[in-house]
Formats: sequence, C-alpha cells, structure tokens
Amino acid sequence: MNRFSLAVSGAIARVTEAALGPYQTAVIRIGFGVTWLLFLLRELPHRHELYGPDGPWSWDLAQQLVASNGSFTVLMWSDGRVWFEIVYALAVLSGALLTLGWRTRTMSVLFMVGVLSLQNRSVFMGDGGDNVLHLMSVYLVFTRCAQVWSLDSRRAARERAARERGERAYDRTGPALWGVLGFVLVGVTLAGRMQGDWLIPALLWMVWAVQGLWWVVGRRARTGELRIMLDVVANVVHNGALLVIMAEACLIYATAGWYKIQGSRWQDGTAVYYPLHLEYFSPWPGLADLLSASGTMVMLVTYGTVLVQVAFPFTLFNRRVKNVLLAVMMTEHAVIAVVLGLPFFSLAMIAADAVFLPTGFLRRLGGRVARARDRLPRRGGRAPVPGQRAAESPESTHVGFGA
Repeated sequence: MNRFSLAVSGAIARVTEAALGPYQTAVIRIGFGVTWLLFLLRELPHRHELYGPDGPWSWDLAQQLVASNGSFTVLMWSDGRVWFEIVYALAVLSGALLTLGWRTRTMSVLFMVGVLSLQNRSVFMGDGGDNVLHLMSVYLVFTRCAQVWSLDSRRAARERAARERGERAYDRTGPALWGVLGFVLVGVTLAGRMQGDWLIPALLWMVWAVQGLWWVVGRRARTGELRIMLDVVANVVHNGALLVIMAEACLIYATAGWYKIQGSRWQDGTAVYYPLHLEYFSPWPGLADLLSASGTMVMLVTYGTVLVQVAFPFTLFNRRVKNVLLAVMMTEHAVIAVVLGLPFFSLAMIAADAVFLPTGFLRRLGGRVARARDRLPRRGGRAPVPGQRAAESPESTHVGFGA
C-alpha cells in the first residue's frame, strides 16, 4: 500500500509540477505553424476561389451551412472583399508569429481563429491534413508550447537576468495586445457576431480573462500561493492537452489501418497502384511509373503501410520499436509528399507524429541548430544576448502574455 501511495503521489507531482514534453510541443507548434503558413502563401493567388467571394461555395451557401451546424468562422461576419483580405492576412501573420513563438498564447488563439475561419468557410476544400490541422489548432491553445525554441523563452530569459541584476522589467506590449483584443471581443459580442456553437466564443473569453489574471498575479505575487496554483492549473491543462494530442495521433493511425484491412483494394494492392497513375496525384509521372512497375514494391508499400498504422499505437509500450516505426512513418509521409504531390498533408502528419519524438534526439537537434546559428556572423559583431542559452532549456517557462 505504501508503494502504491508513493507511486500515485509521484505521478500527481509529475503532472502538476511541470509542463511535460516541452520540446515535443515546440516541434508541434513549429510544424503546424509552418504547414499553415506555407499553404496560405502557396494559395495566395487562388485565395478568392478557395475561401473568398469568387469561390464556387458562395457566401450564402456557407452561411446556411454554418447556421445549421453551428461552426465558427469570422468570414461570415461580412461578405466584403476587404474583410476577407484582412482575415487572410491575419491568418498568415498569426501562423508566422506562432512559428517564431512571439506572444505564443495570444498567437495560438489567433492561429486557431484563422484556421477555423478559413476551413469552415469552404468545408469541401479540405483533405485529411486539413482535418488534422483543424483539430490541432484547438489543442495548441491549451498547451505551453513556447517553453523552448521561441522568442517568448528568450524574452523570459532576459527578464529573469534583469531581475537578478536588481532591475525591473516592464512588459508594455503584452498588456497593450491584451487590451486591444479585449476591445475587439467586447465589440463583436455586443454586435451579436458570436453566433453558432458556444464552445469557441467561450474559449476566446476564457483565454482572455485568464491571461489578464495571470499578468496581475505575476506582477503582484511572483512566489505567492495564488501564483503557484495558477502554475499548477496551467501544467495540468498542458499535460492533459498533450495527452489528447498523443491519443488523437494514435486514433488517426489505428482507424486508418483497421479501415484499410477491411477493404479489398488494400488487400490486392490497387489502393496504391491506381493513385500513382492518376494525373492529379502524379506530379512526377516518371517516378510514379518506376514505383508502380514493380509488383514487389507495390506489395511492400501496401502491406507495410497497413502493418505500420495498425501496429503503431501498440508500439508505444516499447520505446525502441516505437522510434523505428516513427521513423518509417515520417519517411513514408515524406515519400507521399513527393510522389503523390501532397506536401501539406504530409507536413501535417509529420508534425502530429513529432509528439512521439524522443527528448534526447530533439535536444541534440536543437543543440546542433544553436551551434550552427552561433557560427553565423552577427550584425555589428554583437555578442549573444545574456540568458540566451538558458532560453533553450525547459526551465525558461514564460509568464504573462507569452505561453
């Protein structure tokens, strides 16, 4: 009984005392931010046909669908071209800033709003990768995904160094951003624009209120009981969201694998063979012909895909096997991006897979990137910012309007 009590208390302490997986969540943040940003930039010339006023799915049809299913999209607030351009630009900007980790808590919310707004405007334009991005954009709001590899962590390190020198560090950008977004929330709520399902509007108000409370507590009681309680709640929410992300990734592969087993096309190999000969999925016809010319290769790809997807959730109990299958799945998605011309689907799936990457591997990768960055000539011969190295460790948990 004593061992059981110790195990339970240790597990509770582990979940409440720290936000787990700081490197994994940072990779997820960067991965999905880059995926969304590159997609928006690639489709910039076609944005009006995909999500805007020139699309086949008209604004009236979208309004009827949104009214029936209660989905959230700010593009239904107006059918004007100017409003669409503003929303699209904000989606691009939030994707870029989320990738960099600037004011990450706020940017994660704006990133979610951008993803939901564009995808719910034209629901028939998406694929499997868009569905993953749709879900992960919501989950990211609940994570402390900028503990490492972000501008927020560097800012927190500088503020910590300033306090150690006895200086007072003031954050004027965060409160100003919070005030502007609060003004916008009040305006759209009073104007009756927060229609449809209550979940997303409630989440927006909750995050805004919590951020204000967090800043007030951080200014008045950096080591008080209320501050400790807020940290515990934030850690529990983060760890819960991280668990949901892992479960979501496992569910995607498990359902896909078991669905393939039931289909005859995956049993005889036609599910792999025929897409290689479709013009839509053949950006490199010569490469597709080379792969499909070998029956052995088609068989290995077909049965290997099914085997890996079905087996992956069970390999989480064995770290070495899990790492091998994880490398195989990421390689497979990279091949799909090139051979079938589905780069953003592959990027989204690779970003989701990154939640299972080993911490040691990610730290070594981050160290190599940092060393490569340090070798670059600095403008004006400036020395590295004090505390910059500390910002690369998960202890650099930032407060206030960051993450």
